[in-house]
Amino acid sequence: MAETAYSIGEGPATRVSLSLPEGTAEAIRARVGKREFSAFIAAAVERELRGQVLDEYLADYENRKGPVSEQARQRARQVFDEVFAEEAEWPAAS
Repeated sequence: MAETAYSIGEGPATRVSLSLPEGTAEAIRARVGKREFSAFIAAAVERELRGQVLDEYLADYENRKGPVSEQARQRARQVFDEVFAEEAEWPAAS
């Protein structure tokens, strides 16, 4: 039986073990409650992955074309967020 490949943010939920400093866990519970704890962590991880994918893209671009200005970098982040929010899709991490 072939394994199904899921993109970031897709697929059924799966249990994972996660260790956090108690203060961090308490702050999350205070902010979102116990029932939304996992959703909060999932959203935070997805944001981090999206940032890493964009950073990889920008680093590759700079290797090929040269430095990117801070203004262009900020615009790239804005466009990246807008495009993937509209498409409800995530790029595959390379």
